[in-house]
Amino acid sequence: MMTWYHSWRAAIRIARRDAWRSKGRSFLVLAMIALPILGVSAADLTLRSAELSTEQSLQRSLGAADARLSDPGMGGVPIMQSPDGMSYNPVGDFEDKPWPQGRTDVAKALPTGAKTLADTTGSAKLRTAHGLLHTEIRELKASDPMAKGLMDIVSGRLPQKADEVAATTHFLESSGLKVGSGLTARGFDREYRIVGSYELPDELDTDQVNALPGSMLAPLDKALQAAGFSGTSPSTTILATVPGGFTWNIVKDINTKGVTVNSRAVSLDPPADSEVPLFQEEGWGNYEESAAAKAAALAAVGTVVGLAMLEICLLAGPAFAVGARRSRRQLGLVGANGGDRRHIRAIVLGGGLVIGVAAAVVGTVLGLVLTYLLQPVLEGYMGKRFGHFDVRPLELFGIALLAVLTGLLAAIVPAITSSRQTVLASLTGRRGVRRSSRVLPVIGLIAVTLGAAIALYGSTMTDQVAVVAGGSALAELGVVALTPALVGLFGRIGRVLPLSPRLALRDAVRNRGRTAPAVAAVLAAVAGTVAVATYAASRDAQGEAEYQAQLPHGAVSMMIHEGGGRDVPAVRDTVQKLLPVDVRADVERVVVGKSSCSPYDSGDGCGRMDIVVPKANECPLWAWDPAHPDQDPGEKFTKAERRKLAEDWRCKEGSGGGVYTEGGLLIGDAKLLKVLGIDDPAAEKALAAGQVVSFDKRNVNAKGKIDMRLITDTDAADRAAEKGEEIPGEVKSFTAHQMPATAKSYGLPMLLAPSAAKSAGLTTAPLGAYYTTDTMPSTEQRQRLDGELDKTGTEVELHIEEGYTSESSIILLALTVFAGLITIGAAGIATGLAQADAEADLKTLAAVGAPPRVRRTLSGFQCGVVAAMGVVLGSAAGVLPAIGLRLTEKREQIGWYQKALDEGWGGAGSMPYVPIVVPWATLAALLVAVPLGAALLAALVTRSRGALARREAT
Repeated sequence: MMTWYHSWRAAIRIARRDAWRSKGRSFLVLAMIALPILGVSAADLTLRSAELSTEQSLQRSLGAADARLSDPGMGGVPIMQSPDGMSYNPVGDFEDKPWPQGRTDVAKALPTGAKTLADTTGSAKLRTAHGLLHTEIRELKASDPMAKGLMDIVSGRLPQKADEVAATTHFLESSGLKVGSGLTARGFDREYRIVGSYELPDELDTDQVNALPGSMLAPLDKALQAAGFSGTSPSTTILATVPGGFTWNIVKDINTKGVTVNSRAVSLDPPADSEVPLFQEEGWGNYEESAAAKAAALAAVGTVVGLAMLEICLLAGPAFAVGARRSRRQLGLVGANGGDRRHIRAIVLGGGLVIGVAAAVVGTVLGLVLTYLLQPVLEGYMGKRFGHFDVRPLELFGIALLAVLTGLLAAIVPAITSSRQTVLASLTGRRGVRRSSRVLPVIGLIAVTLGAAIALYGSTMTDQVAVVAGGSALAELGVVALTPALVGLFGRIGRVLPLSPRLALRDAVRNRGRTAPAVAAVLAAVAGTVAVATYAASRDAQGEAEYQAQLPHGAVSMMIHEGGGRDVPAVRDTVQKLLPVDVRADVERVVVGKSSCSPYDSGDGCGRMDIVVPKANECPLWAWDPAHPDQDPGEKFTKAERRKLAEDWRCKEGSGGGVYTEGGLLIGDAKLLKVLGIDDPAAEKALAAGQVVSFDKRNVNAKGKIDMRLITDTDAADRAAEKGEEIPGEVKSFTAHQMPATAKSYGLPMLLAPSAAKSAGLTTAPLGAYYTTDTMPSTEQRQRLDGELDKTGTEVELHIEEGYTSESSIILLALTVFAGLITIGAAGIATGLAQADAEADLKTLAAVGAPPRVRRTLSGFQCGVVAAMGVVLGSAAGVLPAIGLRLTEKREQIGWYQKALDEGWGGAGSMPYVPIVVPWATLAALLVAVPLGAALLAALVTRSRGALARREAT
């Protein structure tokens, strides 16, 4: 007696032999299913291998120590921390008190009997083979057993003397140095010898050098500050070990002394949340760790996997139908020998099972092999070493099951269709009468209407992007369900077409069972492409409208704030020599105190210059009341008053750009006006007369002058300001020439001629220069300039105004190529099925005298028709989600704008501009180039001549 096991075994054997006979079709479907499995399995292996265990993570952060103690910078007040020490808060309420700040002596918080190892890091610019490289300097006795695991030695050895250092492999690659090279720092004559290279397992792309404690950072920091450069900004943590480790109780005791602890014992055995005081604070929570976040992530992954499986099924389904068509005589013989519909379905489903299993094996094995071979590349891309090559059989088995399930799902529709054919029709090749479903179009129409309504509601009534996305997805699925009916509508235009395209279109309409899945696959790919392209093009247009240029197009600015401007003249000449400069405008800045002070320095003999803004010109929303320092100035106004004041010229913020200087004042001549594109003879005349050219009328008092206060004691000035007293300092007054509001200043508030500054007794220092260029500097010119600037050993701020640069062009190109490949693949599969179905018609055409090129022409048009229908429907379906998302963003931005007006924020600016732009170039490529390319490709690969069948004996 034949059991179900034997019948399925026979069906799978038949399917296996059929797949082996049709190697081309089988390989196509296998590759289609195996490629996603390869990618998912490789991603799973990569993520699992890169995911460190707690022990591995602790080894990379603590070495062999029991804990790392750090100063959170809260002045030693008691704190409460999370078990890993990453999050912390001071104990107590600081709502009406200043937030605790300051340094804490970490060593005093250590338990008795603890063994310690200091780990100090700073940074400085080190001299390399190319110039200067900002590098992290780490002073750690890495040979200490407690530091084992923090660094992996690659070559050479660790430093043993005060004049020896080791460097990361990334630093050696970036600097052009090697083990044995000498190493010096900017502003420091002492030379160190590189004796070894190492890597940080969690930070492979870090530029770092390691020295013995006290041998590099302290003397370097002293030398840099003496030379007028910024220091190394060192910070120290302490690695420690104690008998029994740092338990949670010990950690909490250390927290009372204002120190955070990353403990090995606590990480391996963390306390319950109820035992962590920080977690009991009101409002404490982490959305990323919440059940809602995990559910959202799971839903997102499920949606992506589901859509990917749907796409594969839509593409692979017609390919299985091709096999069923070609094997219909074989299937008919099964029925003639006693097989029923179940056996026919089993054979076709067996084909899906066989190819699915083969795809699962091939994809999983290739994923394993490629991940193993590309492990160094993957580690370099992620910037950290794998913990170990982690293979999880259950996860890989689950991924492989997706391939089997996808193969079975893709074969379901062909299996049902084949089982419904009569034995006579299968043996004689007759097709019978096919009727399309009347229920499916109704369901599709309902889904489209409901989905569009949900997307419209989400974009106009809510701020939930998920609602828009869900409605758009439902509408797209509705269009997929409507595809057979829409294909029928396309057939009505066939009467006006020539012979070959008319035959191709009518053949597609008559055989909707194979045409509709291919069109739906193209539709899905194109819809996603059009949606992303429309959204990207719209964001691109918005970004271009919101872009604020720092300079006129093609202009260049060069600024040096450090060193008192001693390197500015040489750098000015270097820029002018290496770039196609037309006009150069040198600029200076006002200096109060030591000439080496930068605009960012305070104290140690460094003062500042403030612009005295008249009381009448101060924005009431920003007017701070010293008697009520904790009160927001805007709180004393009503919402209507704040809206009105937000439109007041006194509360409007500047346009940004420019360069930071003392009080916003630049010292320069009329050439700067030319570089900025300002053609104003009156402004040039005012500069020559010693006046200040002002672009911000808030600085001009009732007498038409601008007052500048020179402050030598910044601490005293700050104390006076807090008390609302007169700020000490000498005041200089200059007549102001106010520029019209339409003048574009590129962020420059004021300009004063050098001669006027000298006459007023202001001390100035070189700051930089502005340039106009004849042509936009090329990439080669910029590289040469960067190389020369590196050799100067100076921090140079160089900006070349290129205007708005779109970042979405490469994305749109990639999407177009992707959609094109999917379209050509789906259309090619449908064409293969069409040729299998139409073989008798082609033989008839040849028998009645049709020329050989008819086969190529008909094949090309069959492929082009499927591609064109899918592209047209996909383009229409893809615009909806993009419009919905843009409308949602418009509502959000208008809401923020209205809220800013209610709060009286002058930076609210104008009404948000949120355009919806259709990427016509992408649509043209999809609508014209892709179907045309698919048609030409199908015509080229189709044989012109087919063998005539012998006339059957009667």
